[in-house]
Amino acid sequence: MKIPALPSILLLALVTLAAPSLAAAADKGFSIEKTASGGAIVKYDGKLVTEYVVDQANKPYLYPVIPPHGTPMTRAYPMQKVEGEQWDHPHHRGICLGHEAENGFDTWAEKTTFEERPNDKKSQERLVKVGAQKHREFKELKAEVDKATIVSVTDHNNPQGKKEFEDTRTIVFQVIDGRLVIDYDVTFQATDTPVTFEDRKDAGFSIRVPTSMAVTPEKGKKAGSIVNSDGIKDTEAWGKSAKWCDYYGPVNGKVYGVAMLNHPKSFRYPTPWHVRDYGLFTANPFGTKNLNKEAADGTFTLKPGDSMTLRHRLIFHEGDTASAKIDEAFAAYEKLP
Repeated sequence: MKIPALPSILLLALVTLAAPSLAAAADKGFSIEKTASGGAIVKYDGKLVTEYVVDQANKPYLYPVIPPHGTPMTRAYPMQKVEGEQWDHPHHRGICLGHEAENGFDTWAEKTTFEERPNDKKSQERLVKVGAQKHREFKELKAEVDKATIVSVTDHNNPQGKKEFEDTRTIVFQVIDGRLVIDYDVTFQATDTPVTFEDRKDAGFSIRVPTSMAVTPEKGKKAGSIVNSDGIKDTEAWGKSAKWCDYYGPVNGKVYGVAMLNHPKSFRYPTPWHVRDYGLFTANPFGTKNLNKEAADGTFTLKPGDSMTLRHRLIFHEGDTASAKIDEAFAAYEKLP
């Protein structure tokens, strides 16, 4: 039997009804797009994962960071003021990178760090040394179903605005076993002149975790936990070198955590950890003596044309270190070329 042709109005209705499912299919996996301010937004299944912010501070940073479980995993301050959070150290922005003394200038702190202390001599001395990491360009912005990649070039400028050297950042986002995984590799390149990185406590690759999962969000009250690959915990983990470090605690009524893994090919592996009970979580291979008085001074210089690379993986997990199987996750990560 011949099937009669469908009226055009019915055909239009069927196409309209099908449109939402087609849109949903297009939203599966990762997507990435440039922002009007020159940064980039990463989404997974149509939902925000993070933004690479380039115009709000003296350094690029990732904020917010929202894994598939839907709970933001970075402190909101200073981007937002949320009641109940600590409002300290405005330079601890989401996930970022900095150094207090690279060729004598500071990209760890910001001007706002010191401007609120006009009568403090030391703060005013540091204020004039604040430089900037200036986003220059994206070499790659690529999204596939199973991963998104950002490759960016950043100039490190002194307080007078002159470029001293540059870095290339390769940031890869994946969802593995339902968990957000971010591989963040940074290669520092000395271009025309030598670059000296002084031994400093305040330096390295950082994330500022939510206040509620800090070990001591309130004085005398333990909430979260820190543990490293050697089983050293909480405040004792500060300054110790380890293959990985995990920070977990309560956020919105559940236990979540972020583990930071240091790749064996990263500079000065295994890295020392500048990890604090109030929520700062930093892998710092630069501050050897500042983190351990018995260690040798870690100041070093890159000659023009030389480079140095930091490699880290962040795993945003539910539960504590043991249930998240961070040891097993590191065993897989260290095999990556």
